[in-house]
Amino acid sequence: MASRLLRGAGALAAQALRARGPSAAAAVRSMASGGGVPTDDDQATGLEREVMMAARKGLDPYNMLAPKAASGTKEDPNLVPSITNKRIVGCICEEDNSAVIWFWLHKGETQRCPSCGTHYKLVPHQLAH
Repeated sequence: MASRLLRGAGALAAQALRARGPSAAAAVRSMASGGGVPTDDDQATGLEREVMMAARKGLDPYNMLAPKAASGTKEDPNLVPSITNKRIVGCICEEDNSAVIWFWLHKGETQRCPSCGTHYKLVPHQLAH
């Protein structure tokens, strides 16, 4: 059964070659002929490209990276970006704690977490677009 299928496929390939003629060049379809495998830079478009270009400049326009942690003292609070006057913040007070303490952070002076006392400060942030 398999040999009949292979013979049939071989016959179809031979017909295609005869129809093309002896002088016709075969169509080459390989990535090597076009310069190799395209990179992310070659293929990225839209928002993905914008984020890649910003990352090269060391920017984070959409706050995708983890924020830089500060010591959390009154003199060096954790900075929380916001486009409004207030933002809700979650504090995991201890490293192995499974509960998150949520509280509102308002524009102005630094505020403390009601549970552990870590200081946070709201800073204005402009959207990238």
